[in-house]
Amino acid sequence: MFRLILQVWATISKKEMYSSSKKILLFFIMALTAMPATASARGNATMGAEKAATCAACHGKDGHSVDPNYPNLAGQHQSYLVKALSDYRAGRRTNAIMTGFASQLSNQDIEDLAAWFSAQQGLQDLSIQ
Repeated sequence: MFRLILQVWATISKKEMYSSSKKILLFFIMALTAMPATASARGNATMGAEKAATCAACHGKDGHSVDPNYPNLAGQHQSYLVKALSDYRAGRRTNAIMTGFASQLSNQDIEDLAAWFSAQQGLQDLSIQ
């Protein structure tokens, strides 16, 4: 892909009809369209809701824990949930129950679950109370 961009750029550079600013603009447009669209893929909350059935046993159907021993996931920051699940899966964070569940998750599963739980009402700002 990069080679193709360079070839197109070389052709454009030889054309006298393009001003320097047009050439620069065309180069950036070509470079941006060559970037992969999946680099910033986020989860799908609808799919996350379906995948969260196992999580419901401890964390509740919508992320509100059924037992004070298990944390509420509802409203938690998506980036935090992705990091926590990824760390459980990689063994950087340890918990016998969570490691077993997280080890079965794909990257997309983690993104979907994080999207679902972060979209739920729950997390409160306690800084002003």
